[in-house]
Amino acid sequence: MQFFKKRTYFSYLRIIFLIKIILVYYILLFVGIDFLKNLPIVLPILLSVAFFTVLERKILASMQRRRGPNIVGIYGLLQAIADALKLLSKETLIPSNSNFFLFILAPIFTFVISMLCWTLIPFDFNIVISDLNLGLLFLFAFSSLGVYGIIISGWSSNSKYAFLGSLRSSAQFISYEISMGLLLIPIILFSQTINITEIVLAQSDIFYVIPFFPFFVLFLITGLAETNRVPFDLPEAESELVSGYNVEYSSIGFTFFFFSRI
Repeated sequence: MQFFKKRTYFSYLRIIFLIKIILVYYILLFVGIDFLKNLPIVLPILLSVAFFTVLERKILASMQRRRGPNIVGIYGLLQAIADALKLLSKETLIPSNSNFFLFILAPIFTFVISMLCWTLIPFDFNIVISDLNLGLLFLFAFSSLGVYGIIISGWSSNSKYAFLGSLRSSAQFISYEISMGLLLIPIILFSQTINITEIVLAQSDIFYVIPFFPFFVLFLITGLAETNRVPFDLPEAESELVSGYNVEYSSIGFTFFFFSRI
């Protein structure tokens, strides 16, 4: 009887996992993004997250004088696939006193918002999912909504550690969002448009990184700080052995948050 309950419990968790994937697909489809149609654009983005993570781990391992991911595959390149399989196969844990609906919704909402931001970025001429005239404005609008997913995840977990982590991350997120917007004002004034594609085409004579190099350096630091990645990962409070707002998440929920931060 106990074995039967355990099998039923794991089947229940697998159903939750499938529901999350289906919800992500249909939410993106509702806002005009068809994953299957735009798979040649979306798939490299998702794969780059995994391999950039391996690169980051190798750099940190070199800085900290310890071995990085160099065992799985040649030069550790298969470490990304191993991490993906590990995350997908881990058990989905849901705290007993959490808000079930919001706990499930938070990583989905955060992941959808991050994918919406990618749809506005042109990868080549006429290779863009959504070319809006107000693209830069919509990009900031979508990215600023990500703070709601962080707050919801911390509050719905019903954990003081997760909630404090979400408040820290939200404060840092909002702070650097303001500075990033101010840094882009000279670019908008110089190109006289807020269409991202037109801003890219306006650099046909000279890249804006040359005349606006100080702004580029500040923007690079600000963008890195918004992701709460090293060395701007203080809100995660790793010295307290707590990963922040996602401390109660595992498996696909943690994966969605991880994708959203890259």
